[in-house]
Amino acid sequence: MKSLTKILPTTDLLLAFSAVIAVCFYVLVANGGFPLDDSWIHQVYGRNLAQTGVWSFIPGVPSAASTSPLYTVLLSLGYKLGLDYRFWTHFLGIIALGVSAVLAAHLTSRLLPGRRVISFLGGLVVVGAWHLVWAAASGMETMLFSMWTLVLITLTWREWDNQQPLNTTTLLLRGALFGASAALSTITRPEGIVLAGIAGILILVARPHDTFSKLLIWIAGAGLAFLVFVAPYLALNIQLTGGLLPDTAAAKQAEYAPLLLESYPVRFWNMLLPLLASAALFLLPGIVYYTIVIIKQVSSNHKQILALLPVFWSLALVALYAARLPAYYQHGRYVIPALPALLVVGFIGTVWLIRNGSRSMLSRVLTRSVALSFLIGALYFFVQGAWIYKQDVAIIDQEMVTSARWIQANIPPEDLLAVHDIGAVGYFAPRPILDLAGLVSPEIVPFILDGDALWNWLQEKDARYLMAFPEHIPGDDPRNDVNDPRLCPVFTSGGTASLQSGGPNMVIYAFNWGEGCP
Repeated sequence: MKSLTKILPTTDLLLAFSAVIAVCFYVLVANGGFPLDDSWIHQVYGRNLAQTGVWSFIPGVPSAASTSPLYTVLLSLGYKLGLDYRFWTHFLGIIALGVSAVLAAHLTSRLLPGRRVISFLGGLVVVGAWHLVWAAASGMETMLFSMWTLVLITLTWREWDNQQPLNTTTLLLRGALFGASAALSTITRPEGIVLAGIAGILILVARPHDTFSKLLIWIAGAGLAFLVFVAPYLALNIQLTGGLLPDTAAAKQAEYAPLLLESYPVRFWNMLLPLLASAALFLLPGIVYYTIVIIKQVSSNHKQILALLPVFWSLALVALYAARLPAYYQHGRYVIPALPALLVVGFIGTVWLIRNGSRSMLSRVLTRSVALSFLIGALYFFVQGAWIYKQDVAIIDQEMVTSARWIQANIPPEDLLAVHDIGAVGYFAPRPILDLAGLVSPEIVPFILDGDALWNWLQEKDARYLMAFPEHIPGDDPRNDVNDPRLCPVFTSGGTASLQSGGPNMVIYAFNWGEGCP
């Protein structure tokens, strides 16, 4: 321990240890497994990359259904090293959560200097947020990307006030570190470029460097490093899809296009609401207070605008998904990366409120009530989150994994299978498939919502079996689609967790193309 404390402060080690405890607690409660079928998609890509060297979901068939190349590469390292995939995946989540907590503590210390306990609590707010623990244990890239958001905010704030003159080499290196981190965040999730862009604009406005020429040197370093590190990602997408983004982007937007029929304010609120089902709800006064205080400071010192980066980023991410992909399911997982920044500024703002609220009895009562409510709420949501994680894992295990294992044991690989949720099937029953979500069958994206066109496509491809929930059977009415005479049920998962949550069981059908049911 003494040797570690020479490298990291004790508070950082405690936060890292807290991340281990939090993620292990969730994993043990759920008896392992993953809460999303998409987690298995990442495992398939990671395993295939390690075993074949090909970026593929179906072995030997290159495809671009992995949204996070960096996360795929990290998973593949575990397979290369012969590690248990569950251990390695959860270990990566622990690292991402622990680093995020440490960065949150340092950001807190930046605006609340001199009190190590306060900065530690700022990190603990992040490591104890159930959405983030869920993300760290989920087998998804969400927590890794969340970590990168705090890395970029930290590097931006480092440019805030350069008291010592910096030479050209130092400026280039600092800019290059920001650019490389921006590229790595973009390779983790494409939205990373949005945060990098906002940070770059704010640095241009704040002009934190001594002269404009020094600013240009920093920008040159950042731009060059970004291009160098992001180039392989762009080259991979161009090679596989002919565009700059993976196939998942177009497929998801096409499938969830009906959600865009809602008004934009409703979509924005729907995307924001899942994040408020957490202790972040009690930090809302702190977030508002923080924003007001910083805006007032900007009027007298334009450099202070850099302190608004966490707020701008969080709002921009929610606004982006509300505009393009308002899919607020699965606890708002697409906008969870907005949460760490909000928690940091919410905690700082709450501390400011408590300090300023000591001037009168009423203020003291109100601010301390907010603080106490947050502590109670944080503990409640953390425990509740573990139960939610357990339920999510149970649904995936009982529906997707169970069905995939049945397919492996009962359906010959040469019988073409159509699937909507492809992850577990790809991992436990690898074979050529037709993907009704369009991730590895991008040719269906133009008609993904056209039931008749999908049926014709399935028949033309001579699909023999279908694995799907009722809402994913081609057609307009799940209640009637399950009774389509072209479908012959041959297996039902029989899982209880989905039914208890108000959902259906997974069913595998044999197709009846006029030959009768088997």
